[in-house]
Amino acid sequence: MDTGFDLRKYGGVDVFLRDCPTRTVLELIAGKWTMLVLVALEDGRPVRFNALRRRLDGITQKMLTRTLRALERDGLLTRAVYPTVPPRVEYRLTALGMGVGRLIAGITAWSEEHIDAIVAARARFDERAADEPRPVGD
Repeated sequence: MDTGFDLRKYGGVDVFLRDCPTRTVLELIAGKWTMLVLVALEDGRPVRFNALRRRLDGITQKMLTRTLRALERDGLLTRAVYPTVPPRVEYRLTALGMGVGRLIAGITAWSEEHIDAIVAARARFDERAADEPRPVGD
């Protein structure tokens, strides 16, 4: 598929190309749990693991650990371990993470503001789909 002008020839990136490395970044930040972790940490204060887990209703310990590691690997958050018994671990967004966190917070606010319209649109769609004629034999 031709996506037009290929910026890679000139040292740039083109997210529409299959092998573009920015796709891995988009895959990470587009994940449900990643988005919620970014918003939960967006105020800049350090947060402990169990506090994050309580805030993110429904996340498993395994998924939170995986999400935090991926964000740390990409430089979006830092993990600080304090030598206490038991060890105290805190997570905080980096400057890079704060930037994307603000974007995600905007998406979250938009979602909350428009949820009634979206639920209504879904109901209308489902009602129309239920009334559509079906092929004989189904």
